[in-house]
Amino acid sequence: MTKLHDCNAARLIRRELIARMAFTGLVLLLFLGGEGGVALLWAQAASAPTPAPAVIPPAPDPKFPQVPSWKTELRQLAPNVYAYIQGGGPGIPNQSVSNAGIVVGDDGVFVIDATAAPIPARNFIAAIRRVTDKPFRHLVNTHHHTDHVGGNQYFMPVEIIAHPYLREEMLKTVATTPPLWVKRDGFAEGTEERKVVPPSTTFEGKLTYHYGKTVVELISMVPAHTWGDTVVYLPQHKIIWVGDIGFFYVVPFAQNAHVIKWLETIDKINAMDVDTIVPGHGPIGGKKELAEIGEYFRVLMGETKKRFDAGMSPGQAAADIRLGKFDNWIGPQQIVMNVVRLYHHFNGTVVPDVDRDGMLKATLEYNAIKSKGR
Repeated sequence: MTKLHDCNAARLIRRELIARMAFTGLVLLLFLGGEGGVALLWAQAASAPTPAPAVIPPAPDPKFPQVPSWKTELRQLAPNVYAYIQGGGPGIPNQSVSNAGIVVGDDGVFVIDATAAPIPARNFIAAIRRVTDKPFRHLVNTHHHTDHVGGNQYFMPVEIIAHPYLREEMLKTVATTPPLWVKRDGFAEGTEERKVVPPSTTFEGKLTYHYGKTVVELISMVPAHTWGDTVVYLPQHKIIWVGDIGFFYVVPFAQNAHVIKWLETIDKINAMDVDTIVPGHGPIGGKKELAEIGEYFRVLMGETKKRFDAGMSPGQAAADIRLGKFDNWIGPQQIVMNVVRLYHHFNGTVVPDVDRDGMLKATLEYNAIKSKGR
C-alpha cells in the first residue's frame, strides 16, 4: 500500500507541475468563446502551444436571453472612416479576435490596431484594399495584448504609436518569441516568419493627427484594462475606438487591469460627446453597451467582496458566484481570472503584472468544485 500511495502521490505531483508549467510559463491559454475558441491573453507571452487547464464555464442562466451574433465586416461609420469588426456570438469560434479600424486621409491610411496574427491581419488588409489603395502611414496600438499587436509586422513600413508601457511590454517578448508562427486554424499556417514590431513613437496624454478633414485624437486612459491603454476619438463624428476598455456581449478580461480605474474610465468616456463606440471585442455599440461593462464589474465586485470578507479563496468564490445575464455573455469562465484580480484590489496588492500562480491555483480549485456539479 505504501508503494502504491507513493506512486499515486508522484503522479499527482507530476500533474500539478505540468499544469504549473503550462500556467506560469510563457503562454497562458484560456477559452474565450463558448465553443472552445482559444485566446492568447498576454503579449508578454511567446507562443508555446501547451494550454493551461481549461476553466469549466458556468452554466447559462435560463432567465435571460442569449446574446446576439455579429458578423465580420469593414463597416463605414463616416466619410473615410471604417470600423473592422470580427465576427462572434454564441457558438461562433472567435479565438484571439479583436476589432480594428481605419481613417483614410488625402495621402495615406491611419490604422487602429493590427489584429492578432498572419491570417486575421491579411484578412483585415484585404478588406482595407477593397476601399482604398493608399499606403499605411500610421498605426496606433490601443494596448499591448497579442490580439491587438500581433499583426503589426504586416503593416510595415508604418509609424506605430502607443503608450510607453505598451512598448516596454512588447520589448520584453523579443527574446522569447519563436521564429515562426504556430500553426492554428484561422490564425496562422505555421510557416510565416514571426516578428515583434513595437511602436517607434510613444506618447502620454493626448496626440492629434489630421487626416484630410478628419481630426484623429489619441488619448491615454491609464490605468484601465492595462497600464497602457489608448483610445482613438474622432470628435467631428462622435466616434471612439476604446480597445479593450470595451467588451460588448463578451466577458471582459481583467488579468492586467486596474478595475477601479477602469470603471472611472468608462464613466469618463460616457461623459464625452460620443455616439458610436467601437469595442475591442464584440459588435459596434454605444454608451449603453459600455455602461454594461461597468455594471458587470460592479455586480462582480459586490459578490466577490462578500466572499472575500467571508474568508473564501478566489477559486471558491468564483465557483460560488452567479451573475445572471452576464453568465450568458461570451466567455463567462473569465470569472476566475477576474475574481483573482479583484482579490488583489481588496487586499491592496494590485500591480500591472498578471498573477499567473494565483490564477492557476484558483482555476484548479474552481474546476474541482465545478466538476462535482456545484
